[in-house]
Amino acid sequence: MAHKNYIASKYTTNKTTSVNDILVEEEALQIVINGKPFTITMRTPGDDEPLVRGLLYCEDVYTDELISPPIVFEKQADKTIASVNIPEKQIQSGIENERSLISVSSCGICGKTQMDDLSGTLKAGANIALEQLNALFQKMEEKQDLFSKSGGSHAAAIFTQTGDLLSIKEDVGRHNAVDKSIGETLLNKQLQQAHCLTVSGRVSYEIVLKAFRAKIPILAAVSAPSSLAVDYARELGITLFAFCREGGATCYSFPLGNTDDTNVTD
Repeated sequence: MAHKNYIASKYTTNKTTSVNDILVEEEALQIVINGKPFTITMRTPGDDEPLVRGLLYCEDVYTDELISPPIVFEKQADKTIASVNIPEKQIQSGIENERSLISVSSCGICGKTQMDDLSGTLKAGANIALEQLNALFQKMEEKQDLFSKSGGSHAAAIFTQTGDLLSIKEDVGRHNAVDKSIGETLLNKQLQQAHCLTVSGRVSYEIVLKAFRAKIPILAAVSAPSSLAVDYARELGITLFAFCREGGATCYSFPLGNTDDTNVTD
């Protein structure tokens, strides 16, 4: 995973010291579909193929888990270009949501020309025991190598219903980590086994949407959800946990398998 060393000055009350810090690398990746620019995303180099496949799948550009559109990568001085060829008959409506601006790594929705048109729901009420949820976060934390070195990366991990790890990916951006993880399960033909998606940061609307696109019924995060994330989780049938830390968790949708979770408390 990409990182760089930087010399910096660390100031404390009584002294100044020189430190050699490891920082997460951030670089532009431009995605071109059938010769037409689709988006530029700022990401941590590495796992670019899973990132592209996961992003396009979650953006509803293609939805067939069995196809693997060919991708050609070209490294340039300031960015990498990923050229994807998808047969026109396999391209879905998400192609119309091309991002007209740079998509920054912290906000996957930036630059979209319109909001996603959502339809359908997952079967609500997927359950997981608190002890198992804590164990999944322990597994993810143990494999966050880039974070342990830099303290500056996000992680996303996908697990089966029995707690087996299918994928864990790190990136400077929360959304990129999710796309990379989903993309790897696509490449390994394991997406249908995905039962729980854990993320190291907060949960936004778009991360809920990615879980929905991938048909992952449980989404759990270390930090807080946004109000829109909770609204969409309840609407789309996703069991949403947040504040999963120190042995506890808060469930915002479908607690204990309850499928009638429509009440909102202000």
